[in-house]
Amino acid sequence: MWDVFLSYSRGDVERVRPLVRALRDGGLAVFTDETGVASFTGISDTIRRELARSKALLAYYSTGYPERAACQWELTTAYLAGLGEGDPRRRVMVVNPERGTGHIHPVELRDARHATPDDPGALVADVHAHVARLDTPMTIAEPGLRRWRLGTPEPRPEFLGRLSELWQVHSALHAHSAPLVTGRAAAHAVQLRGMAGIGKTLLAQEYALRFEAAYPGGVCWVDGESYDASVRALGTADLFSYFDDLGKPFLWIVDAVPAGRLAARDIAAMAAPHPLGRTLFTLRTRSYDALGTAVDLGPLDAPHARVVAGGDEVLAEAVGGHPLALALLGRAVSSGERPRTLYDRLHARGRSLLDTLAAEDVTGAVVRDVDTADAADVLRCAVALHPLPLTTEDAERVLASADRVPQAVARRRAANGIRELRAHSLLTPDADDGWALHPMTLHAWHHHDPSPARTEALRHAALRTLYGRRGPVTLAFPGSRREAPMTAPSESERMAAFDIQVELVTRIGVQELAPGTGSLREALTSLKSLIDFTRATLHTYSIGLERGSAGGAPTVQSLAYGLINDVIRPFTAAWHPRLAAYEARCPADTAPLDHETAWPEADTMRAELASLQGPLRSIAGRLGDISGADFGVAAGA
Repeated sequence: MWDVFLSYSRGDVERVRPLVRALRDGGLAVFTDETGVASFTGISDTIRRELARSKALLAYYSTGYPERAACQWELTTAYLAGLGEGDPRRRVMVVNPERGTGHIHPVELRDARHATPDDPGALVADVHAHVARLDTPMTIAEPGLRRWRLGTPEPRPEFLGRLSELWQVHSALHAHSAPLVTGRAAAHAVQLRGMAGIGKTLLAQEYALRFEAAYPGGVCWVDGESYDASVRALGTADLFSYFDDLGKPFLWIVDAVPAGRLAARDIAAMAAPHPLGRTLFTLRTRSYDALGTAVDLGPLDAPHARVVAGGDEVLAEAVGGHPLALALLGRAVSSGERPRTLYDRLHARGRSLLDTLAAEDVTGAVVRDVDTADAADVLRCAVALHPLPLTTEDAERVLASADRVPQAVARRRAANGIRELRAHSLLTPDADDGWALHPMTLHAWHHHDPSPARTEALRHAALRTLYGRRGPVTLAFPGSRREAPMTAPSESERMAAFDIQVELVTRIGVQELAPGTGSLREALTSLKSLIDFTRATLHTYSIGLERGSAGGAPTVQSLAYGLINDVIRPFTAAWHPRLAAYEARCPADTAPLDHETAWPEADTMRAELASLQGPLRSIAGRLGDISGADFGVAAGA
C-alpha cells in the first residue's frame, strides 16, 4: 500500500524530483508514474490500480497541472473517492508552487490550506499527519451509470477534453461551500452556454455521471422544451415535499432551455424546487446573466479536435473545433472516407455534408436564432468579411451604403444586430473591438440563408465600402451593363503600383527557388504576406479592389485583383492544407526542414511554385507600365 500517489504534470518533473526524495527520505511510500499516461486515453488500468492501493493523492498543482488530461483524471478519481466518504479533501492534498490559487479547481481544494515545496520538512510533516488519519487505501468507484431519479441520459460518444470545464461547473455549483474564497454563502444556479452543437448537453451528461457521488439525493434530468411533462414523471405534484422528505442534496439539470421564447423569470421558475438542489441550465443564449453563474463553452482545442476528426488536422480546422461537426466527420473517416474528399464536399454547394452524414438537418439549429432582420443583415456582413473580424463601424458603413439610410439609422441597426448575434453565441469577441464568426456559423448560414440575393447585395456593399471606392467602376446588372470611363493613372495609383511592384519582384515566386533549396513553408508564408501587403497598399491610397472591365486598360485595381484572386490564392488554397497536414506528422526528433524535404509532394509543389513566375512577372511588368519604374521585368515577360 502506498502512503501517497504523487500526481504532477510532465512539465514539472524537474521541480517534483526533490519533493519525491524528501517524501521518501521522510519514510513515506510514494508512487510516481514514471511512464506517463498517453494523451486522450483517460485513466489507465495501471493508474486506477495504484490509486486504489494509495491512501491519498498529493497533487503538485502548478499552473500547467489543469492542462494535463492525465492529471485531471487522477485528481477527479481521488476527489470522488473522498467525496464518497463525506469529505472531498479527505483523499486529496495539494502542493501549490504558485503565488495565487485561482488556477486550483475544484473550489473545495482552493479553500484548503496548501503546502508549499519551499519548506520540504514542513511538507513531509503535514503529509505524515494527513495519511496517519487514513487506515485504508481509497475506494475507487468503477465508471458506469448509477441511479437517476428523473430522466435517462442518451447514449453518448466518448467524452474527450473539457476536463477544466467540468471542474468549472462543479466549482460554480459548490461555490457556497467555500465562502471565504468565493464570497458566496448561498448556492446559485449555473448556466452552461454556447452555440448549437458545441457540446453543452454532452458536458452536462458527463458531469452528472462523473460527479453523481456529490449528489446522494440523485440526478434529475429535465427537458427544457417539455418541462412540465418531464417533471410529471416524478409522480408528485408537490415537488418541495418530495425532496424535503428525501433530505439529501440532488442535481437538477434543465437541458435545452428554450430561452428565446421565455422571460428570465419563467426560466428561473424551472430551477430546483428545493434548497437542497443544485441547478444546471444548458442554453444557447447569453441574454440571462442574472440567471446564475455562466460557464461559456467554446470549441475543442486543436489537439482534441484533431483526434475527434479522425486524426485529420485540416478537417478539424475547417469546422473550427466544433464538436458535433468533428464527430460526424470523424465517423466518416473511420468508415473509410478520404479526409481530402470530405474537405471538398464540406465546401461544395447543395445540401450540407454534415446534414448528409447526420441523416438530418443539424446545421439549421446553428442559425435558428437569427430571427430578426438586423441580426440577419449583420451576420451577412460578417460572412462577407470572413475570416476578417467585423466591427460595429464596418456593419454600419455597409448597411448605410446598401440601403442608402442615414448613418444614425445604420448605426442603430448594426448595434442591434451585433447584440442579438452575440447573445445567441453566433459572434465571439475578437481583437481590436471586433467580432469573429465561427466557421460552423458560416457553413450553416451558407446552407440556410433565407435570402441569398440580400447576402450578395451586402457583399458588394462591403467590398465597395471597406476597401474604398474611387471614381466610377464597372457594374453589371441583369439585362444591362455600364462601363466606367478610362482615365489616366493618378499620382496615388502610380505610387501604389510602385509599392506593390517593388514588393512583388523581391518575392520568392518571382525570384527562382532552386531545387533542394529554401523552404516551401516560407514560400507559402511569403505569398500570403504579399496578399496582405497588396490589400494594405490599396487601402493606404484609397484604391478599391476590383476586377476591372474586360478588354480595358490594366489598372492597379484590376492587376491587384488578378494577383490576389487569380494567381496567389488558388496556389495557397491548394497547397497550404496539404503541407500543413504533412507538417503535423513531423517527428519530435526531426528538423522541420528535413521533414519537409522528405515530403513526397515537395517536387510537385516546387514545380507549381515555379509556374507562378510567369504570371507574377507579367503583373510586375504591367505595374511598371503604370508606375514608370523599370526593374528589368517587362510586361510581356
